[in-house]
Amino acid sequence: MKIARPIFTLAFATLLIFGGTSLHAAKHSPKSNAKDDVAKPVVPDPLAAARVAAGGDAVLDALLTELDRSKAQLKMDQVAAPYYIEYRVNDVDEFQTEAAFGALRESQRVRYRVLRVVVRIGDYKQDSYYNQGMGETNILPLDDDPIALRHQIWLATDDAYKAAGQAFTEKRAALKQFSADLDPVDDFAKAPIVANVEPTVSLKVDAATWKKTLEDVTNLYRQYPDVQSVSASARFSAVNEYLVNSEGTVTRSGKKTYNVTFNSSAQAADGMRLTRNPFWMVAKPEELPTHDTLLADARKTLDTLAALRKAPIVEEEYRGPILFAPDAATDVIASLVGSNVLGRKPQLGKPNRTVGAFATSFKTRVLPNFLTVVDDPTLRDFQGKSLVGNYDVDDDGVKAQPVTLVDNGTLINYLVGRQPIRDFPASNGHGRAGTGAYPSPNLGVLLLKSKEQQSPEELKKRVIQMITDQAKPYGYRVETLGPGNSPRLLYRVYPDGHEELVRGAVFSELDVRALRSDLIAVGNDPQVSNRAGGIAVTVISPSLLFAELEVKRADTSKDKLPEYAAPPLEKK
Repeated sequence: MKIARPIFTLAFATLLIFGGTSLHAAKHSPKSNAKDDVAKPVVPDPLAAARVAAGGDAVLDALLTELDRSKAQLKMDQVAAPYYIEYRVNDVDEFQTEAAFGALRESQRVRYRVLRVVVRIGDYKQDSYYNQGMGETNILPLDDDPIALRHQIWLATDDAYKAAGQAFTEKRAALKQFSADLDPVDDFAKAPIVANVEPTVSLKVDAATWKKTLEDVTNLYRQYPDVQSVSASARFSAVNEYLVNSEGTVTRSGKKTYNVTFNSSAQAADGMRLTRNPFWMVAKPEELPTHDTLLADARKTLDTLAALRKAPIVEEEYRGPILFAPDAATDVIASLVGSNVLGRKPQLGKPNRTVGAFATSFKTRVLPNFLTVVDDPTLRDFQGKSLVGNYDVDDDGVKAQPVTLVDNGTLINYLVGRQPIRDFPASNGHGRAGTGAYPSPNLGVLLLKSKEQQSPEELKKRVIQMITDQAKPYGYRVETLGPGNSPRLLYRVYPDGHEELVRGAVFSELDVRALRSDLIAVGNDPQVSNRAGGIAVTVISPSLLFAELEVKRADTSKDKLPEYAAPPLEKK
């Protein structure tokens, strides 16, 4: 960053100097008059400055060259010329390897470039961004051949323009089915021009070491004969993203992520399926677990899986206090808060502000009044841990910014990209996209904060006090959650403080209402949860204590044991 930014600044300064010289000469020419003496400021061309900053980057140069050509020449008979053109490229270098039962199952290093072109016809108020008019995706050559790159960009632009013309016609026809909106929301938000060309990143991997590590980790299955499957995978990537648009925005940024996952499964004697899938995701390779650490963590995981096989099944029904440890709490906050603060524009003709459980909750209480939720993608680390949800500029070309979503329990904001929603006409820097996909509102770094915090020990004492006061035999503590927020590691907490692992539970009332009404305390133990997927995000949450939730027994009637035994663990 310390290299690219001064170059870019110098490029702009040079343009300003030349612009100032031209104005000075014109002002003193014989043909000037009084009106001409009021000189208009010359706005520097960011595209020209970007070429200087790019320093010979073939991809960026091809994008800028074709953008100039498209702006000048893209026009089809009986179709309006575009008012906006955007090119986004993801240059991906990825290493993947996987082992199972102590043997390597897959290993590959792949490199590819994905181009996404958006052409908009109409204007910011109403345009063609609808159905097939939402952009064209194609693969770019890996060779830095300027003609090959430009040819592919040209073809994708032509396809996107034709699709936009058809989409605009279809959209206007569809709108005629609905009554005119007295206060319509624009289709596209204007945004400041951003010029941010950062150095590219590259991926360095000791492939042999990681293959050996995953083989050793999965070879632990030999010590756990009742475990049915054991596998581990590593997926490391370096992605350089380019974005240029006809407004003048030019960005280039790089991100590296490192993800290791350990998968294991077994069945209890009654056939109930049990799984444990811990993962590690970081933005810095030095934060990954070492060979010995990963081996120890995998052994601990398999120990808990073996314990789950022998654990008792939960009772038919329980209603009472439940304590969520930070690992489980991040899943609760991600699913019940994170997914509902995204300002997604509803379908045509729908009067809603947005979609999701918080669609009608603007300026109302959604959490207890001692809680605040902020999404801050400008944060690079938290308590010494790297955050994969960090970024400087979003995938709409808008600078990242912190957004307070819930203030003292009240929802005051949504995360918005350049597709406006009612009451939110401008982007707040949260338009995010996976490789080749179109941007939509998404999390960056979501943090749950509290004015009132208690230690984990204090929260557990509070659970014990509550079950004692209510004459309950036990309460519950959740360590980790699985799909659908079903508990993976669930412990009964008894009045004397000891805990008992149980299995086969589901929560039937863990929803936004419970979050608003039954969440009574949080811990002082925030945990960073970096999350993999098409878009890397981070959720940070402490422990959560609910005064009352319902626990029920899961339906496992269809689970059956294998018909015959597994192969012997030793060669015969």
